[in-house]
Amino acid sequence: MRGVKHSRSAGCFVLALAAAAGVCASGARAADKPLSIWGQPTLTGDWGGARTALKDKGVDVSLNYIGEVFGVLSGGVEWRSSYEGRLEFSVDTDLEKLIGWKGGTTHLTVFQIHNSGHDVVENAGSISDPSNIDALPTTRLFTAWFEQNINDRVSLRLGQLAADDEFIGSPTAGGLLNGTFGWADVLAANMTNGGPAYPLATPGARLAVKPTDELTVLTAVFSGDPAGQDCSGDSQRCNRHGTSFSFAGGALWMGEMQYAINQGKGAIGLPGVYKLGGWYATTDFADQHYGIDGTGARVSLGVDPGADPVQHRGNWGIYGVADQMVLRAGERSLNLFLRGGLAPADRNLISYYVDGGAGFTGLLPERPHDVLTFGVAYAKVSRDAVAADQDAFAVALLHPIRDYELVLEVSYAAQIARWWTIQPDLQVIVHPGGHVADPNDVTKTVDTAVIAGIRSTIKF
Repeated sequence: MRGVKHSRSAGCFVLALAAAAGVCASGARAADKPLSIWGQPTLTGDWGGARTALKDKGVDVSLNYIGEVFGVLSGGVEWRSSYEGRLEFSVDTDLEKLIGWKGGTTHLTVFQIHNSGHDVVENAGSISDPSNIDALPTTRLFTAWFEQNINDRVSLRLGQLAADDEFIGSPTAGGLLNGTFGWADVLAANMTNGGPAYPLATPGARLAVKPTDELTVLTAVFSGDPAGQDCSGDSQRCNRHGTSFSFAGGALWMGEMQYAINQGKGAIGLPGVYKLGGWYATTDFADQHYGIDGTGARVSLGVDPGADPVQHRGNWGIYGVADQMVLRAGERSLNLFLRGGLAPADRNLISYYVDGGAGFTGLLPERPHDVLTFGVAYAKVSRDAVAADQDAFAVALLHPIRDYELVLEVSYAAQIARWWTIQPDLQVIVHPGGHVADPNDVTKTVDTAVIAGIRSTIKF
């Protein structure tokens, strides 16, 4: 029997807080009076003027907390709830204000990550992580970099970098909680140990050139393996505190062209952003279908899973992003997004990927800052991985044949105060893991997972 654990009390507690906050917010002071706690941008305010004084000198300090409860209601691997939490401490400096260094800035982010002992992706058994903050419990250095800007047209960033900070992102998709709507599965499942993305950043360099107000060209090189040298287990455990500063695994090159329209306040048309990008990794990648057995013969990994996979030199992928506002009426707006990517089938688990959806801002007239977001993501298991499964099925009829994973999500971000957002979320994951055997009963595949959760985000 699967373990069934309920977190109704935690969920009800958060909802009760949200309701109480709404009542308090509705009773906030008028605009011509000093801001109440519900009107200020952060929970702790201006620290008696110290926060503004620091910012005037070029030092911007932020402290945010995200806490969430997710429960697998049906399907998946385990019917149980999990709690994930992340405390984020960041310091950004303007070096011109601080020490007179024109065009120089720095950034530092440290995470304290914790959970209830079972993460939601483990419960769901999926490729796509239902939570984009889910990670190994630890205190971790995430990003730390220096950036030099030249005439607002060229900037060079050096240090511990995360590619998902700047590449393949969609502003509208950012309203969803499943990790694939950020660092998409076509990158996360194919790059070495997930690539330079949350929670593992790597040493790297990024050059941004802005030849026109609309066009930006990004190019970057990262360390190829964020886990570090000779990691044979969990990549996050190998680089538990983010201080390995790995230069292992060759190099990962990324490039992206971004075309942004109608971004200024005075723009007449509706804003949008369009991106075209690609990546190339220089290290070796294992074949999804064939290996070499002890006799030196080439065999199917489905027949002999202990064979050494055939190695391919290098790996690559391409992707595109479109994010466009299509309707605006006062404070209300409707945005649509579409993303897709391709990668070689012989050395990647996911050969092609597409996601899309819509974001509605101010759907309720009395709540102009709330955002309702829908998203659908489809990840296709590569034909070579499928071929290995077919070979295994011919030997053992109980072996499932993978095909795809489909994610559907709806999420509503309710702004209770300027510093507090409550976000209920519902996800359905069809064919978790791509249609794999259920570890609780290998004669069956993992059923469609229905997942419900709620997230609270507080800016201190």
